[in-house]
Amino acid sequence: MSHKPEPIFGTTLFDGDQAQKGYALNKMCYSFNSADNRNAFKADEEAYMVQYGLNAQQADAIRTRDVLGLIAAGGNVYYLAKFAGILGLDVQDLGAAQTGMTKEEFKAKLRAAAHQ
Repeated sequence: MSHKPEPIFGTTLFDGDQAQKGYALNKMCYSFNSADNRNAFKADEEAYMVQYGLNAQQADAIRTRDVLGLIAAGGNVYYLAKFAGILGLDVQDLGAAQTGMTKEEFKAKLRAAAHQ
């Protein structure tokens, strides 16, 4: 019998279901470890997404740069960080987007938590 953890308000839990849902998206984002692949994506985003078989929800979230939409579509933040890097964003930008804070507010929260 599997036990599902209690949901955390405002978050999308990355579990086995989300991993399956986001497989194509995460595989594509992992490919961005290669500079050639990053360049290929930048040259033709649509063709690159088709090559990896992204579904409509995932492709739309990529087009609109909707980080929360990517997470809802099965994206794992560690793989999405590869995509964010193409956009000049870092993991703190992603954390801020997930929490609805500005990057500076998010960084301040991290610093405060480190001193507790």
